[in-house]
Amino acid sequence: MDAASREAMSAKIKLHFLEYLATHRGIEHIHIFLPINRLNEINTWPLIETLLQQNKSVYTSVSDLKNRDMMTVQLGVDQGLSFDSYGIPVPAAAHATDESLIQVVVIPLLAYDLKGQRLGYGMGFYDKFLSRLPKEVVKAGISFFPPEEKIPSEPHDVPLDFCIHPQGILVFNY
Repeated sequence: MDAASREAMSAKIKLHFLEYLATHRGIEHIHIFLPINRLNEINTWPLIETLLQQNKSVYTSVSDLKNRDMMTVQLGVDQGLSFDSYGIPVPAAAHATDESLIQVVVIPLLAYDLKGQRLGYGMGFYDKFLSRLPKEVVKAGISFFPPEEKIPSEPHDVPLDFCIHPQGILVFNY
């Protein structure tokens, strides 16, 4: 996918997410991943900027690669970044914050299916993170692509509640 297509589809995903928030007005605390450029992930920076302008509390994670876990940190305006050994953006002066405030988690994925099962990079970071959050936290995938019919899953996998793609929002009923 070329850069222009990636940006155009990322912009559509951003609009669909903002439409979702407009119909769920009580959501103020959103956890969102920072895109890894070398993997051509969805560009979440414009969405993050808009959320901060709307005075939403925006969080992301810093990966603990040794323990295969993630620490939640809050993002601020004009926060500097560095990059870890995998090219993952890391907010400057990142300090752990209270995960119990999170209402929605925006999750990167490689593929997802019609039942909300998802495939990531296979290291289990998000499954571990999502499993310790309250059940009512909304799990929102974002993808450039439509769902697969069925993908493999394991008992520890945490399914999505919905997935946003350039054409709209697919809600899962399980």
